[in-house]
Amino acid sequence: MESTVGRWWAPGRVNLIGEHTDYNDGYVLPLALPLGTTCTARVRPDGVVRLRSRQAPGDAVGTTTAALDSSGWSGFPVWSRYPLGVIREFQRRGHELPGIELDLDSTVPIGAGLSSSAALTCSVAIALRDLFAPTVSATDLIDITRTAENVYAGVPTGALDQSAALLCTPGHLLFLDTRTGASEQIPFDLDHFALTLLVVDTGSPHTLVDSEYAARRTECAAAAAVLGIPTLRDAPTVPTAARLPDPLLRRRARHVITENARVQRIAEQLRTGADPRTIAPLLTAGHTSLRDDFEVSAPPLDTADTAALTAGAHGARLTGAGFGGSIIALVDRDRAESVGTAVREALIAKGFETPRIFTATPSAGAHRISAAGIPSP
Repeated sequence: MESTVGRWWAPGRVNLIGEHTDYNDGYVLPLALPLGTTCTARVRPDGVVRLRSRQAPGDAVGTTTAALDSSGWSGFPVWSRYPLGVIREFQRRGHELPGIELDLDSTVPIGAGLSSSAALTCSVAIALRDLFAPTVSATDLIDITRTAENVYAGVPTGALDQSAALLCTPGHLLFLDTRTGASEQIPFDLDHFALTLLVVDTGSPHTLVDSEYAARRTECAAAAAVLGIPTLRDAPTVPTAARLPDPLLRRRARHVITENARVQRIAEQLRTGADPRTIAPLLTAGHTSLRDDFEVSAPPLDTADTAALTAGAHGARLTGAGFGGSIIALVDRDRAESVGTAVREALIAKGFETPRIFTATPSAGAHRISAAGIPSP
């Protein structure tokens, strides 16, 4: 007989700054969104795993724990490989799972660059931890969920998204050193300064599997190899990148070096309680670098970015891996509506999709939720 156990929740994220630095052992500065994935878990005694997603209602997945081997997943829906990968990693690491039924529901837009996949894997991971493996640490959970994406779903991400989903706290940015795992909560109280961080989901979905994302990782590794350093984290200045003879590798390295510097400068300024308007030029510089040096922007993103700045945003940039997805814009609270309208009109005028625009409020990381289904404060 199935037993209803509880519900768990994990957020999507916005990365304020620090794009494509995580797999280069660099620095990132994300915040958790109030949008997330809810995982309702029921323990089963029969060794069966069943998955359902409200976002893919025709793709219910049933399997057995004995068959949770990624080599036999070719016929499974792509979305199911993320939670199945988490389950398989718990098993592979010696945690016994008698059987589980998971019902999944998400409010994070898929393909928007807001890390819907990490919200999915992390909601499942904390449910399994609480039910079957209470001694598993946050560091272990980050490794389990990243492995689920890398190995089982085939997406070569760094640790940014999983770390944000698991470690972020309300009202703060997460300053994370992805090499050491050291983290710090940086206050980010936009209300105090009458500011708003807008998120513009352009409706142009990005895909990280079989995309140029893997190519960027390869190019960064190649640049580090030519420079004779472990990763581009170890290239301290832009003149270091100038030593690369290949202009493409030079651009890739220049982005990573300058982006790491931007993350550190923004963290330093916000630690002191500075007005966030002072960081706006660094956000805009980040977009320019992602567009020109890393070449991961796209016409809808550039259109939205330019429209936001023209309408009065203090700074704007794409967020997420790029190739589509979303931008963020730092705006005065009393101008948020007019900036959003200008961005929407600019995208529609160019024949792009009507965007979804909302406010990013720094929210809680993954946790068990109340019976009413509302994330705990």
